[in-house]
Amino acid sequence: MNILVVRTDKLGDFITALPSFYVLKHHSPKNRIIALVAPLNRSLAQTCDFIDEVIVDDGKSSLFALSQKLQAAKIDASVTLFSNTRVALAQFFARIPKRIAPATKIAQIFYNKRVVQRRSEVKMAEFEYNLALTQALFSDISLDFPKPLLHFDDAKKVYEVFCANYDITRDVIAFHVGFGGSSDANWNLDEYEELIRVKLRDKKYQIVLTFGPDEKELYEEMQNRLMGEGVVFYLSLDGIVTFAKLLSQFKLFVSTSTGTYHLASLVGCPTITFFGDSKFASAARWKSIGDAKLQKHYMLPIDESKRKVIFEEVKQELLAF
Repeated sequence: MNILVVRTDKLGDFITALPSFYVLKHHSPKNRIIALVAPLNRSLAQTCDFIDEVIVDDGKSSLFALSQKLQAAKIDASVTLFSNTRVALAQFFARIPKRIAPATKIAQIFYNKRVVQRRSEVKMAEFEYNLALTQALFSDISLDFPKPLLHFDDAKKVYEVFCANYDITRDVIAFHVGFGGSSDANWNLDEYEELIRVKLRDKKYQIVLTFGPDEKELYEEMQNRLMGEGVVFYLSLDGIVTFAKLLSQFKLFVSTSTGTYHLASLVGCPTITFFGDSKFASAARWKSIGDAKLQKHYMLPIDESKRKVIFEEVKQELLAF
């Protein structure tokens, strides 16, 4: 069976979909799994041995062109984990026989199997809601998947080159200070600087600050704050897959709840992560797909006095690591 799985939004959202790709592929050796993804996630999708084909929707080509791509793939069934009108219509025009999606938004009228999921109630994590949709296609499907889900044979070699380039001789703790979302779900730069200096003082680990390709201004700001302190500043310009390989070798990744957190957990890196203090932004909804024992979550309230208490807890957690 040729099965299309659709998740065309951001990096973290796509990673929460990967267990669904995995269980559909492993349900039957005859299943051919086709991913419809955003351009950002193409390279990561292509590294997954449980995805057979990747179709990219840049959101700019015509709806007709997208539907033609889907029709050419000879798809028997689709599971749309997060829908919009564009991908719903494209599947409708491609005449995919069985089209499964959550029963939300106007776009649901273009699917012929709609599953009621009230995700705002946060009865499950996002990746668990995604997995539940696969049961609409195969009621007896196993929802188990390995943790970590993604491995790279050459990760150690990539890491060794990285260490040589940056003169790194100790194990790495990485901080990703980019906000990625609302400011109350993260520390400010002064607070991050204090947390980083906590770990610099014990000299047990090499501290690496990571930045996305669009965070050059932040990269320069943190250099101004910490240059000469023995910190490595890494501007990730070599793509998501290379960054994932490095993350798989780091001892700890500290960040807000953003795509890089999900990427770290995907490849087995322990994480300390900061979430907004609301049901919508909480760890209950957005915890990653990795081993729960390797994830430490902190909900950051708006109230300043409560934030200070949690900030001290985070410092103690870092000191103990």
